[in-house]
Amino acid sequence: MKARLRALPRRVCSSLGSPRLRWPRRIALALALLLVVPVTTGAAALRLNYAGEYGKGTTTRGKDAVWLGHAWVDGRRKDADLAAFAARIRGTGIRDLYVHAGPLEHDGTLPAERYVRARWLIDGVHRAMPEVRVQAWLGDKLAGESPDGLRLSDRASRAAVVRSADQVLDAGFDGVHFDLEPLQSGDHDYLSLLDDLRRLTAQRRVPLSVAAHQIDPLPAAHAANSALTGRGKWWSQQFFGEVARRVDQIAVMSYDTWMPLESLYGGYVAQQTSLALEVAPDGTDVLMGLPFFHEDDIGHWENAETVSAAIRGVRLGLGRTDPGRERFGVALYVDFAAQEGDWAAYREGWH
Repeated sequence: MKARLRALPRRVCSSLGSPRLRWPRRIALALALLLVVPVTTGAAALRLNYAGEYGKGTTTRGKDAVWLGHAWVDGRRKDADLAAFAARIRGTGIRDLYVHAGPLEHDGTLPAERYVRARWLIDGVHRAMPEVRVQAWLGDKLAGESPDGLRLSDRASRAAVVRSADQVLDAGFDGVHFDLEPLQSGDHDYLSLLDDLRRLTAQRRVPLSVAAHQIDPLPAAHAANSALTGRGKWWSQQFFGEVARRVDQIAVMSYDTWMPLESLYGGYVAQQTSLALEVAPDGTDVLMGLPFFHEDDIGHWENAETVSAAIRGVRLGLGRTDPGRERFGVALYVDFAAQEGDWAAYREGWH
């Protein structure tokens, strides 16, 4: 660098140290430090969060769940598939099946032909796995980040969603599970919808379950991300607690975290587990999502977001925050993308 500077004309060399250029350089350095230091510090904290021993009794409570694809209710799955699935989950802690019965229409309605084989599945599960509940997994893309989608601000659409929930319960499902994305933190229309759904499910004496966004890993991360990108990646911890108080089960989608290393991902899951347990009421089941899928993109690194790392993070977070909590489990996403190694890691790490 010094040799290169000596080769420059004197006028250029002197200008490099001029007060006029000194302040922009200092500002650039400060901005770089503002970006690099938090990232470096955060990575170190996550690695530290991934260290340590498991707390006593941090294994399944028999309240786990698995998301199942649409093939189970549209006629593609057969009796042999159900028998094989029953054998696969025998001896595990799986209690709930979230079976994709949607998607909802953008006006909140649900065509009945989308779950034509629901009765076959429900009856088959009740015969082969009488302790297991079959919940209808309903969802839709929310309007906001794009012009089309379900609008929760529309009272008529919210009422239609409640009627759709009633409709699948009439079809024999044991509960309803909602996954509406992308959902901004603090959405009061969503809370209003949950209040309406809870009245229905309480009357029908069935569980109301939701898939939840991740919780702010840093204070106000959701607000900063929304301001920069217009998207809802995280919820505030307060909003997570408000949602958890309105449902029987809340399943954190603790994958697609952008983490590039297993240690960072596991530490992140440990943090997410603690954050969720700190605000969820004792009467709500808290489930942490496990990545039973394999793809590589900016949000999900297959070699980092492993089932083993997630389970280690879950156990560490549970042991540090609320080791005696009974209403706790993991949720496996998703059956049609799972590999044998995922099922083995779940059994070995959580039982």
